[in-house]
Amino acid sequence: MLYNPTMSGTLEINHVSQSYGTRNVLDDISFRLGDGTIACLLGASGCGKTTALRCIAGFERVAAGEIVINGLVASRAGYRMPPESRRIGMVFQDYALFPHLTVARNIAFGLRSADDATRNTRINELLAIVGLTGAAHRYPQELSGGQQQRVALARALAPRPALMLLDEPFSNLDVEMRERLSLEVRDILKSQHTTTILVTHDQNEAFTFADEIGIMQAGRIAQWATPYALYHEPANREIAEFIGRGVFLPGVMLEDNRVKLELGELPADTPIHAAPGATVDVLLRPDDILHDDASPLQAKVVSKAFRGAEFIYTLELPGGGRVMSFVPSHHNHAIGEKIGIRLEIDHLVAFTRN
Repeated sequence: MLYNPTMSGTLEINHVSQSYGTRNVLDDISFRLGDGTIACLLGASGCGKTTALRCIAGFERVAAGEIVINGLVASRAGYRMPPESRRIGMVFQDYALFPHLTVARNIAFGLRSADDATRNTRINELLAIVGLTGAAHRYPQELSGGQQQRVALARALAPRPALMLLDEPFSNLDVEMRERLSLEVRDILKSQHTTTILVTHDQNEAFTFADEIGIMQAGRIAQWATPYALYHEPANREIAEFIGRGVFLPGVMLEDNRVKLELGELPADTPIHAAPGATVDVLLRPDDILHDDASPLQAKVVSKAFRGAEFIYTLELPGGGRVMSFVPSHHNHAIGEKIGIRLEIDHLVAFTRN
């Protein structure tokens, strides 16, 4: 059957655990997605993100907890709704297209119960949505990798799923194509109001694609937040080190939740649970350190990486600490040269030392 395009897609993961033998792969994970939300499970290999996706799809049973899709329990211990009954679309890393079928027949695979007129209308609609009008009679091997991924997305969208699952869908593409296609796919999913979960280890991809991100570590969700909050308000040191670029400088706690650094005194946004006089590690991102010729604070350029519009400078402070800074590329300073810098930080992130 073809599903009503106005039906919502919501997902609740309630205290789900899963194990393979004695190895605990998912450990009491919980999150909720509202209708039309695009989320990402982000983490290194082996953290459990793909297992979580497979449990949501119904390919794996859960040992504890429950998965609720559109208000219906899809999985709990001892019960698993069949994958084909879950109204889920999936796009895989390797596209999984049928090489012997045309683009149109690949898309039609999910529309087998529709009549010919409805099926053809939906195929043409999806070809237009994914930018492949005119490619209906071509075969997958005649298309580029990016075009094949669009066909895979169109096939998954064809029956109007309540939930879309994307398993590392852009990893086989070159960097430029990956960035462009991820933005295009996001726009398509938003236009279709499709609730989506992306699994990836690429944080740039996650930040570009998702409204909300769950950082997975050792089978648990260490933090669930917007990309902005993850970058500026990481929940622990491991997340701070994993997300973005940055270095830690030692600081000393003062009264009134202030921290003294070599670069000056700063107030903390959130309470730092350390007594005055205690040493803490303060996270500084490259965008916190600004190039300023008028600043009396000087730092020595020890390395630099050219990125077109900007350099990433590694700078040595007078006290020996090192920081990084994004500097516009027309400021081409030599290794060993001293430049003026100043600290401009909106969210101070600091962690007590164990």
